[in-house]
Amino acid sequence: MKACSLQLTGDLGLVIVVKGALDCCVLFPPEGLASCKGNSEEPRNVCLGRVISGQYDPFSLNSTAKCFTKCRLTNDSCSLENLQRYWQGFEVYLVESSSTETVNMTFVKTLVRNFSTDTSDAVIISLTPSQIPRQVMENKDKTSDTVQLPRSFFGSFRGKKPMVRLAITILDIGSGNLFKGPRLSQEDGGSVLNNHLVGLSVGNTPVTGLDEPVEITFSHQQNLSNMTLTCVFWDVTKGDWSSKGCSTHHKRGTTKCRCDHLTFFALLLRPILDKATVQALTYISQAGCGASMLFLTFTIIFYTVLRFSRQRFKSEDATKIHVALSISLFLLNLTFFIIVGSGSQGSNAACWARGAVFHYFLLCTFTWMGLEAFHLYLLILRVFNTYFGHYLLKLNLVGWGLPALVVICTGSANSYGRYRIHDEDNRTTLELCWFHKNTALYVTVHGYFLITFLFSAVVLALVAWKIFTLSSAMAGKEQGPNWKGVLTVLGLSSLVGVTWGLAILTPLGLSTVYIFAVLNSLQGVFIFCWFIIFYFPSQHATSSSSGTARVDQDHSVSRG
Repeated sequence: MKACSLQLTGDLGLVIVVKGALDCCVLFPPEGLASCKGNSEEPRNVCLGRVISGQYDPFSLNSTAKCFTKCRLTNDSCSLENLQRYWQGFEVYLVESSSTETVNMTFVKTLVRNFSTDTSDAVIISLTPSQIPRQVMENKDKTSDTVQLPRSFFGSFRGKKPMVRLAITILDIGSGNLFKGPRLSQEDGGSVLNNHLVGLSVGNTPVTGLDEPVEITFSHQQNLSNMTLTCVFWDVTKGDWSSKGCSTHHKRGTTKCRCDHLTFFALLLRPILDKATVQALTYISQAGCGASMLFLTFTIIFYTVLRFSRQRFKSEDATKIHVALSISLFLLNLTFFIIVGSGSQGSNAACWARGAVFHYFLLCTFTWMGLEAFHLYLLILRVFNTYFGHYLLKLNLVGWGLPALVVICTGSANSYGRYRIHDEDNRTTLELCWFHKNTALYVTVHGYFLITFLFSAVVLALVAWKIFTLSSAMAGKEQGPNWKGVLTVLGLSSLVGVTWGLAILTPLGLSTVYIFAVLNSLQGVFIFCWFIIFYFPSQHATSSSSGTARVDQDHSVSRG
């Protein structure tokens, strides 16, 4: 056997673990571990599953628990399979090789108890995550999270042994990719409820095909109306979650899982988007985007005609900003048609490029909507000291340049790729070229949009307040119809992208998803209507001194 070089640190003692004939490692003390020598001098990495098999002392448990947050899908310094096998063996170790009756650590809490095979009642175990699992009486002191083992389960061991040693574990797997598997890692929005697993084990004895199922009850007080809740268990052979042998039963605030075997169980939360729903939303979006592209084309043509026929259109900044928004929105809709129509066909490089182009025009649209709000702020709210040299040039640099910088940074991190949407049976309902890294999606799309939307919403609210305040002040002098103010605010809301804000409401249910798809895809139609109403006023509106209907026709805030 090959020798190990030892380095004593302090007076806490030393524990040596020998791994075969080629390498060995010192586990203790935690400060200043001895060097591991074998064929290489590579340092040990617990998250790679090294020197952890069968080691369930407190230090080893804490060391491997740190991998719950360190291990990510793109992190090659982790061995998810080895780590998952380690925790699956934890309960077996407690049942077969340990006299421990309870484990109480921040990430794992376990009750190990001997039960008589002659028990006459079902056994109910409370699963309060902050406490060690404990047995409770039926219909008395019963909590919302429980495991119920039927009497027949214990009876199945009668004649073989007088007692059954059972381990019940609550494992907090954190936010990493341990026990997530391909089924969740490839989805956007899927998760394990509260990141908690419930483990049941009688040691090395497999328990399957129970006549009466084991019942695990999970509570979930939060609103999950837009999520599919599925009872699953960890399938060792697949390294993924499976629902075979488990049934799911929903009640208000709780979900009961009935399964015919023992292992690690969890409740999966996944967005409700079956194939029929995805197709319906796709058709609605395509129809709305097609109409928007047509009317955006009309908008650009009308602006071109007005620019040559009316002198003041050559100097107005507002209409130029509207046209820039119309162009970016037109290109976004066009790219959407290409992305949805082609799916994820072609090479990885082509898919990467399509995802990057779509991302760019989406950010351009968000940026120009924010610039519309900024211009409104200067025009309506900040009336004085609003001169900016080369104003439009600066707006164009921001409107087209800032999204380019974001896309370059995102692309350099290799964040674009094939994006899949799955239904509740894990079947792919839609595949297209978009993001394959959720973190980049959340930061560069969700975060970017949220900033621009909040700014636009605040500006629009202030402008609406000023418009209706002005209308009320003028009511004593001139009776003007109030619909002008309402129409103005609605028109301005289409320019600053208020319909995009409906995305925030989509978690409330599937109906809000349909409303978002319909209204948001028609933004180009709304912008065209704004142009027609406010740039081709009737003779009566032209002679009116109200001013609320002509808020967008004020002169520029800058020159140069």
